[in-house]
Amino acid sequence: MAGGWFETVAEAQRRAKKRLPKSVYGALVAGSERGLTIDDNIAAFGELGFAPHVAGLSGTRDLATTVMGQPASMPVLISPTGVQAVHPDGEVAVARAAAARGIPMGLSSFASKSIEEVAAANPQTFFQMYWVGTRDVLVQRMERARKAGAVGLIMTLDWSFSNGRDWGSPAIPEKVDLKAALKFGPECALRPGWLLDFAKAGKIPDLTTPNLTPPGGTAPTFFGAYGEWMGTPLPTWDDVAWLREQWGGPFMLKGITRVDDARRAVDAGVTAISVSNHGGNNLDGTPATIRVLPAVAEAVGEQVEVLLDGGIRRGSDVVKALSLGAKAVLIGRAYLWGLAAGGQAGVENVLDILRGGIDSAVLGLGHSSVQDLSPEDVVVPPGFRRDLGIRAEASAIRR
Repeated sequence: MAGGWFETVAEAQRRAKKRLPKSVYGALVAGSERGLTIDDNIAAFGELGFAPHVAGLSGTRDLATTVMGQPASMPVLISPTGVQAVHPDGEVAVARAAAARGIPMGLSSFASKSIEEVAAANPQTFFQMYWVGTRDVLVQRMERARKAGAVGLIMTLDWSFSNGRDWGSPAIPEKVDLKAALKFGPECALRPGWLLDFAKAGKIPDLTTPNLTPPGGTAPTFFGAYGEWMGTPLPTWDDVAWLREQWGGPFMLKGITRVDDARRAVDAGVTAISVSNHGGNNLDGTPATIRVLPAVAEAVGEQVEVLLDGGIRRGSDVVKALSLGAKAVLIGRAYLWGLAAGGQAGVENVLDILRGGIDSAVLGLGHSSVQDLSPEDVVVPPGFRRDLGIRAEASAIRR
């Protein structure tokens, strides 16, 4: 791996910033509006402390779990993220890394690699879908994923098409053509290592979405698919239940932050929910997911599997999430920085960092398994929690 092993996710981010063209790196950082939520997703973990033991610790630790029926060597999953043009192998490299480390892979319908390629690289692939297009089109995409070997479905709803960033949105072309090459050539020339990766692979960055290809058609560009998404009527809870019924297997609903929405998800028959604010790319000002996790887990944790997505940068973050009610976490930017820094090996490096941090924290807390973690293991400061949607439920009951 170029540059060798790195010891923290922060170092992976620094290497990604040095290696990627400015616009590409800016797309990974993203966030919306003032960036309040993306900052809080990370900062909130730093407000939580641990209550460790010093003797009688376990010499061995079991980090394994299961999510939607799939075994995972540790409580970390790959979160589905859109077009991964940070490396020629994109999502396939990520899938191989996840498989090598024994964890499931989430693949975005907006990915740059097809479900067929990714499921072949990692048989534990969950296919993610947005509510894009008609019901017939949605079924067609779902059946394609099923045929390719997807073992679960993720429906993502935490998106309100927020736009505008106070630090400026990155300029991303709709496709890589002569006009785009002339415009972005100077910044790409400053990152020869990134260019060399694509040259060696005989490829150019792919900004299309092959998983949204209509039968007999061609893959739309990312922005073309985004436009169709924006033009599709918004889904209802009946639509969620319908999609879950059509799939008929393990089904995760991603984007929950409120207790009342979590209960509606249970009523819709989902297998799992992901407490998520789309990594701070959704409605800015939404609290960090770790702040809203405890209330959601307390409300529905015995009925569905609860996962957390957002702000995970180290293994101790994973342990804090599990202590407050999550069964596992999903990571996004962390593995993308690893991918940019070193391809498949870089993603494996990030996963190894997280595994080491989880093991260290579980050791210090005096447990032999991640299954033993509880709220007693963390120090939660006054006012940390945000219990969203509870008043709405109470009002509905009074009515």
